[in-house]
Amino acid sequence: MNTIWKGVLGVALVAAVGSGAAIGTSTYMMKHQQYAVSGDSISNVFSQPVRMVNYAAVAAENTDFTVAAENAVHGVVHIMATQHADESASRGQYMDPLEFFFGFGGGGSFQRPKAQPRVGSGSGVIISTDGYIITNNHVIDGADELEVTLNDNRKFEAKLIGTDPATDIALIKIEAKDLPTIPFGDSEKLKVGEWVLAVGNPFNLTSTVTAGIVSAKGRSIPSLGSGDKSKIESFIQTDAAVNPGNSGGALVNTKGELIGINTAIYSETGNYAGYSFAVPISIAGKVASDLKQYGTVQRAVLGVEIIGVGDIMDRLSVPNLPDEYKEELKGMKENIKVSEGAYVAEFADRSVAKEAGIEIGDVIISVNGVKVKSANALQEQIGKYRPGDKVTVKVNRKGTEKSFEVQLKNAQGSTKVITPDDGTEMLGGAFKALTDKEKREYGVSYGIEVTGLTNGKLKDAGIKKGFIIMIVNNQRVKTPEDLEKIVDDILHGRTEDQGLFIKGFYPNGRTKYYAIDLAE
Repeated sequence: MNTIWKGVLGVALVAAVGSGAAIGTSTYMMKHQQYAVSGDSISNVFSQPVRMVNYAAVAAENTDFTVAAENAVHGVVHIMATQHADESASRGQYMDPLEFFFGFGGGGSFQRPKAQPRVGSGSGVIISTDGYIITNNHVIDGADELEVTLNDNRKFEAKLIGTDPATDIALIKIEAKDLPTIPFGDSEKLKVGEWVLAVGNPFNLTSTVTAGIVSAKGRSIPSLGSGDKSKIESFIQTDAAVNPGNSGGALVNTKGELIGINTAIYSETGNYAGYSFAVPISIAGKVASDLKQYGTVQRAVLGVEIIGVGDIMDRLSVPNLPDEYKEELKGMKENIKVSEGAYVAEFADRSVAKEAGIEIGDVIISVNGVKVKSANALQEQIGKYRPGDKVTVKVNRKGTEKSFEVQLKNAQGSTKVITPDDGTEMLGGAFKALTDKEKREYGVSYGIEVTGLTNGKLKDAGIKKGFIIMIVNNQRVKTPEDLEKIVDDILHGRTEDQGLFIKGFYPNGRTKYYAIDLAE
């Protein structure tokens, strides 16, 4: 199943950032509010006259961007991220190669040049008067120092509050008061064709404003996510010019309301080439709120593996598709009686959707009354909620609409609040104890299965879904709680261990060992 979903078209994208020119034209017809009625020759071709009646569009030059721009530039900051050089790499004396090979040189040894720090820059948006700033994770990732410059040229040292690689959102804070902010708008009410402004610091040019329109909503970017299912991608696509340095900057509507965080651009050169992408504030705002309140994101899941209805149709048209995949796709298509939505292909081992009555083959078409057009649109809707929230999910089941009330849970299958020092959150995995049937099948008397992975230490170590954990730090692991206690003891200094040494196997019988450093 998963193989089918790979191999989508790649596009060249640059983790982002913006400046450029606004494009706006109007026609003579729009200016003079006239309308045209087709001649007899056209009427004979179509079943009704072709006309533009009472065309009420407003000419582009009548749209005032000045108020929105003036308000937005004061709420956008420049971020300088510095990563210190590894001092150990530049320490020590080394033999001069000329002296070593030829017997002459400048004294026989030399000091290795001192490694220089790495400095990058981006943008951020002030979202509270006391100094909380939202930006992109890739702007501050790996930085040892963060310097924020306000629009009035005041500089502050910033501290990192939290990050969420899955949405590429981070929250930082400066110690200041009475700062200008940009109010949140409603990104879900944003319409394709609506004017927007991108505000940021491209190429270190501060307070730069560019204009464009919303080109599309709910966009996914396969090459940016690299097939990582833990990524949440439902971008606002615009043609507002965005360039390196704009990452983390504001996308605002003509009211001056924040409706997105500029994140990526379409480019073959690294600079703006026509399209830019922003994380909707419906997602970014919720992530920032979680990072401030809990230190980590409280992410709710439905427990389904999905594929967009449109994606199924697109894949069926791929030439030379293997017969087994083609037949599987045709089987999906037979169940689909709608042109848009998210097709339920499989369930996770812990699935609140399955518990509520949703079935494989259902097409999810709305969540709490908000229409779902694609798989990534469903991600966006669920991403707005926290574990414990109840939502109404409407599906189309072979032509019949059904509604289900679902209480969302986290990846660990609970509704409890996850904290940054929570062991399972740090590991980034979901687990379940082996059933008696599985124990007999594998020939073991205990063990837990990795049933899901998010961004965390398990994934970084190379552990894959389906791995059976048996021994951790010479202790038998029979339940997920056993693993959680081992990790918790390490994190709170109740043991001398600084990491995990994990022994287990995959269902194919291959034994594997993994080492994970929890001190990093």
